[in-house]
Amino acid sequence: MQIIQHVLFRDTILDAGLSYTATVTNDVTDLAGNALETEVSWTFLTGTTTGLSVVNLGASGNYVILAKTAINNSPTSGVTGDMGLSPAATTFITGFGLTDATGYATSPQVTGKVYAADMASPSNTNLTTAVENMITAYNDAAGRPTPDYSELGTGSIGGMTLQAGLYKWTNTVTMASDVTLSGSADDVWIFQISGDMMMSSAVNITLTGGAKAENIFRQVAGEVVLGTTAHFEGVVLSMTGITMQTGASMNGRLLAQTAVILDSNTVTKP
Repeated sequence: MQIIQHVLFRDTILDAGLSYTATVTNDVTDLAGNALETEVSWTFLTGTTTGLSVVNLGASGNYVILAKTAINNSPTSGVTGDMGLSPAATTFITGFGLTDATGYATSPQVTGKVYAADMASPSNTNLTTAVENMITAYNDAAGRPTPDYSELGTGSIGGMTLQAGLYKWTNTVTMASDVTLSGSADDVWIFQISGDMMMSSAVNITLTGGAKAENIFRQVAGEVVLGTTAHFEGVVLSMTGITMQTGASMNGRLLAQTAVILDSNTVTKP
């Protein structure tokens, strides 16, 4: 049994499935300075599930990187999974040394295929559907009601361990130090971010307890920047651009309604 003394702070994240005892001690006083005569305690059990369902990516989930305006790369990166660009054409995919084939292209930096809107059918129609599904997924994530955590850390979440749930911020979210996501393989995280999402250099996101990157969704209205040599886990649904700085890596998907910019990165589908 865990014991919390004095007061439960709003930003304290409790472990799931545990019994806690909260105690208000007799050093608490009223406005006149009178102390509480006796301690007051109560016990409660934290839940084990958030009830969140995953965000359905639809056809956008067929791509590890999907963008609308450009995919730019400063070689050499390593991408595992398919990439797609629409409605922009192949010329807006740069830095991969593409070799054209019928309906797709290949690259020595991509373990998978590369698609763009000007490629032969059915690639163009498949990409149109994928982009539509990406926007639907973004709106789904943004519209989930009743957050479990609102304005946690006023957006500064470095050093925190985050349990599964729905998180909401109306400002920018920063990660200046390592972040841990702790939960089971069935748990779901959805982060609703109205501002930017900034991850500092050399910061790592770590998953524990069986948590899966495919069940972690970050809906970001602003810019996303993953710092130099940082490591990221999860799916990014960005209304604006996504930039991975030099040497950053990720296990997840980059789904942007504008551009994705890479610089000697490793991107692996979950």
